[in-house]
Amino acid sequence: MKTQKVTKFVYRMWKEWRMTILLIVFVVVPVKSSLADWNWVPTGSMNPTVLEGDLLYVNKIAYDLRFPLTLHRLAKWSDPQRGDIVICFSPDDRTRLVKRVIGQPGDTVEMRNNILIINGQTVAYTKIQSKYTEYLPCQLRGRSILAMEDLDGAAHPVMSVPSIGAVRSFGPITVPQGGYFVMGDNRDISRDSRSFGFVERKLIVGKAKGVIGSIDITDKYQPRFNRFFSSLK
Repeated sequence: MKTQKVTKFVYRMWKEWRMTILLIVFVVVPVKSSLADWNWVPTGSMNPTVLEGDLLYVNKIAYDLRFPLTLHRLAKWSDPQRGDIVICFSPDDRTRLVKRVIGQPGDTVEMRNNILIINGQTVAYTKIQSKYTEYLPCQLRGRSILAMEDLDGAAHPVMSVPSIGAVRSFGPITVPQGGYFVMGDNRDISRDSRSFGFVERKLIVGKAKGVIGSIDITDKYQPRFNRFFSSLK
């Protein structure tokens, strides 16, 4: 008798929810996995470009098309470029990360006191606009040094926190074929290729294009309305 009741309950639920379940399984999951996705940012490793509490729009077909829920590539039309903000998996523990591409296959990457040198050329740095400090966590605003970094015309803000111990010099190292060197824009508070090494091409699964919404998880979860539906560089 109990088994019959359970069976009837399951059947009733299936009749009521089958269209929703089928929609999720055959439409929502494949689209989210292969075409477009979102990424919640819990840390400040990409400050000041991406902030803690940002919800990012991710273009999963920026570089290739993959079979849903796998890393298997069905088609490829481009590769990540220097300066792109990408969604990738950490080579050591497969944690999903948001990082910026610094070195492509064949590049020689070096850093001296937080100044990048790529293929023997020192990257250009210029003064930053004050707007980039507006939403930084309060504890970092007065301690941080910010600048605009130009990677092949892709200008974006970067920052360092001198009071924090960090790897500010390394290399030169050459990026192997099929690998990418990625870093956070918050150069002193970022776990990136300086610690886990090169990221294989197959582990880069999309490009972050913009901010869908944002709340300040460092300060009472206040919404950052100025960041809603904004683009990323």
